[in-house]
Amino acid sequence: MGASETLAEYFGFDEYDTDYRTEALAGVTTFLAMAYIIVVNPAILSSAILWDHDAGEFQSEAMINGTTYDAGQIVQMLAVVTILASIVAILVMALYANRPFGLAPGMGLNAFFTFTVVVILGVPWQLALAAVFVEGIIFIALTAVGARKYIIELFPEPVKFAVGAGIGVFLLFLGLQEMQVVVAYESTLVTLGNVLESPVAALSLAGLLLTLLLYARGVRGSIIIGIVLTALSGWVLTLVGVVAPDVLTPEGSYEEVTSDGLLSMLASVQYDFTPLFWGFVEGLGMITDDPLVFLLVVFTFFFVDFFDTAGTLIGVSQIAGFLDEQGDLPEVEKPLMADAVGTTFGAMIGTSTVTTYIESSTGIEEGGRTGFTALVVGGLFLLALLVVPLIAAIPQYATYLALVVVGIIMLQGVADIDWTDPAWAITAGLTITIMPLTTSIANGLAAGIISYPLVKSAMGNHRDVSLGQWALAIAFVAYFVVYFAVEAGMVVF
Repeated sequence: MGASETLAEYFGFDEYDTDYRTEALAGVTTFLAMAYIIVVNPAILSSAILWDHDAGEFQSEAMINGTTYDAGQIVQMLAVVTILASIVAILVMALYANRPFGLAPGMGLNAFFTFTVVVILGVPWQLALAAVFVEGIIFIALTAVGARKYIIELFPEPVKFAVGAGIGVFLLFLGLQEMQVVVAYESTLVTLGNVLESPVAALSLAGLLLTLLLYARGVRGSIIIGIVLTALSGWVLTLVGVVAPDVLTPEGSYEEVTSDGLLSMLASVQYDFTPLFWGFVEGLGMITDDPLVFLLVVFTFFFVDFFDTAGTLIGVSQIAGFLDEQGDLPEVEKPLMADAVGTTFGAMIGTSTVTTYIESSTGIEEGGRTGFTALVVGGLFLLALLVVPLIAAIPQYATYLALVVVGIIMLQGVADIDWTDPAWAITAGLTITIMPLTTSIANGLAAGIISYPLVKSAMGNHRDVSLGQWALAIAFVAYFVVYFAVEAGMVVF
């Protein structure tokens, strides 16, 4: 048996009726859909490092381990650690869990790290990294003994079957916002963007239409084709002078390409991220300074990450057909271990919580079914180390086309919900709608998990609710009480 056949057997190609071409295409699709994190995560986390607690404002440089670094250097260090943390987590997902899911530092979780923990609560970024590290260790321990699997299997059935559709609407909403098709509006919060006034909206809609038509015709790689052609079109329109720089191209990238040249861009990355590691070590020494604050931060990171990851795993697994008849993911502890290891390692080198990405749905839709898809994603992240600045040249609106297409596809999950049963209708309905309206998978899960035992009891079917499901509901209520108390300033540190 040759190496190719051995590898195919290891990943179970025959079992999942797939092949190298399909898995590779799926991996490229997932990577393109989530590559924005290489740009966005450093932009968000650098704000935590550049925040001056004494002055109460962001600075243009920061001192780390006795050396001063400017904002550009910090962003580049964070881009490198974002890639490295993703690679480690993805390798565990590919080789241990054998699932086609991509992982990276989580959106929302990085913003929580920066703006809630560091800026609002006043926790030093070094200590926040230590909290993420402890959260990761706890996750590894809970996953190893099967506790995380047990908790996830406690989710009510209507919640499990509604998660996919909820994430679908969430993806649609995020994608349309980035494409400027949905924009902010004072009276109604959101409204339809003006395509005649917005080049981004006009080009995005053209790219989306092309992608949807290619998908409808069954063209393999339709999402990749849509992303690449839309990005190239934005650059061409900019280079020929139809639109101004930084409109259809990422801010600053046009000037870098035209003034410094592409080779100069590729050679400008600072790969030395050891200052962030020593910042993490410094954070470990701060734990005893205020242990109560530290425990609260660990608890909050733990709670949000746990349910975000659980919701994402269930949602993307539903699209892939991995769930059993009870809506559970067999051997769920294996993919959970991937995010636990990624989170622990990522904190040590300087980034926030690592989690499974909902953008994995794009690769799954292209046919990815095994860990080889994830292995391809990891390989592309590794290659991205060589071209970190070039990744920044892909406009976000182009990558978000994938979210809209996949969001539409994921709506098929509503067909599995029994809408004639009040317990299913209310629980599933809240799960689906709360996710996009609060831009949080965890909040959508909370709405479903809290409402299910209450509705079941109101129907006289309280015996159908287990003690574990009541405990989950009460835990969510307690979490929100603490969260809102901190947000309202009722709890001050």
